[in-house]
Amino acid sequence: MVRRTKEEAQETRHQILCAAELCFYRKGISRTSLAEIATAAGVTRGAIYWHFQDKSELVGSLLKHISLPLEPLGEASRNPSEPDPLGRMRDLLIKIFQRAATDTQVRRVSEILFHKCEYTEDLGNLRQWMQAFRREYEHNIELSLRNAIAKGQLPDDLNLTVASRCVHAFITGILDQCLLVPDGMDLNANAEMLVDGILDMLRLSPALRRA
Repeated sequence: MVRRTKEEAQETRHQILCAAELCFYRKGISRTSLAEIATAAGVTRGAIYWHFQDKSELVGSLLKHISLPLEPLGEASRNPSEPDPLGRMRDLLIKIFQRAATDTQVRRVSEILFHKCEYTEDLGNLRQWMQAFRREYEHNIELSLRNAIAKGQLPDDLNLTVASRCVHAFITGILDQCLLVPDGMDLNANAEMLVDGILDMLRLSPALRRA
């Protein structure tokens, strides 16, 4: 009986997330009410508050859901025992671009985060959550680059603060542009070339070295 109750709770949570994804994608986050999400999911507003504190947590859960398959590569790139951290980082970035190009759900959630995520007064928590997420993302990039330096794959004098910011901006810039102008470039076909370009910059650019 307890197992059944847990399964039902997980199914309800999944229904809410699926409904939120579609509602946010159609109307944007700020223009979507929890009542609309509840109706689309076939649950009560109380059920939403049982599983999620607010819309910010809903957005965060959507992002975690699509990021879950990529976590092993991210962890490998930061693992001091990994012999090829830069290779794992390359694999990770390629998969990020390819999934954004070919996976409908990933593309929808990315569209929500980049183009339908409004930082209005009634969504103050969302801005704070997004700031925390981006800081953690950039910190993880820096850890991966530090690991690659330790393995002799990147220059010892690489400016980690600037380099990690450049990599982060490169990822978000490519995704933003390809979501907004999807016919401008085949992201799936060019993913490897784009990633190799940013890695070449890390290896070779004098501007990214510490003074």
